[in-house]
Amino acid sequence: MRRAFPWLGVLLLTVSFVWFVRLPVPMHPAAAPRQSGVRGEQPLVVVLDPGHGGQDSGAICGTVTEKDLTLDVALRTELLLRADGCATVLTRANDRYLSLAERAAVGNREDNSLFVSIHFNDEARATASGVETYYAPRQSASRFGFLSWLPFLQRTEASLLTGKSESLASYIQAALIVRTGAVNRGIKAEQFYVIANVRHPAALVEGGFLTNKSDVTRLATAEYRQQIAAAISDGVHRYREAIRQGEPTLALAAARPE
Repeated sequence: MRRAFPWLGVLLLTVSFVWFVRLPVPMHPAAAPRQSGVRGEQPLVVVLDPGHGGQDSGAICGTVTEKDLTLDVALRTELLLRADGCATVLTRANDRYLSLAERAAVGNREDNSLFVSIHFNDEARATASGVETYYAPRQSASRFGFLSWLPFLQRTEASLLTGKSESLASYIQAALIVRTGAVNRGIKAEQFYVIANVRHPAALVEGGFLTNKSDVTRLATAEYRQQIAAAISDGVHRYREAIRQGEPTLALAAARPE
């Protein structure tokens, strides 16, 4: 009787695997080749994360603080995205502090969503200038439930999510260069907590250096901040259209650093 137990376990695993393989592949609404405004389409939710806030001012240059810039750009971006048919969520809509875990949790509560965290740089070298956009490699999600422990599922899902995040970062970076004419510092892979722990495509924008006189002068103007907001909106729009058309290619050429 004892000898039967190992064989019974193998049989159950085999049946479970065959059942799983025969399941129809679920279709994600965002991947369907639909046009804007199609009736019944689930709207894309864009979670905008203005960095810092409250007692966390972020980078500072005189009276200019990173926390104020990020909120201003996020609010401008929100208006543009809504006009483009996207639903939006802000991790913060005023000057208050949120932990990184709380910010990621906001993103994880939304289905069919993207996550864009907005920041501004500082650097010991005052000559450092320009814009860059980050994505987090090897992200993972848990939509396979109790089967997520299988190594091949973990690798496949992490690879897909990493690719989507890289694509989102690429489209945003390309739009930033077109809109602002700033120095192109390219897209970069980094395990920043706030984007590495979101289970949806995520990117983190660094819209300029508060330690660079030229960058700060431009960031102090509403017109320039509007261009950054428009670039984020453009990048999201182009990413969304590429996903709708089933295009796997990235906007890497325009996103490469100068």
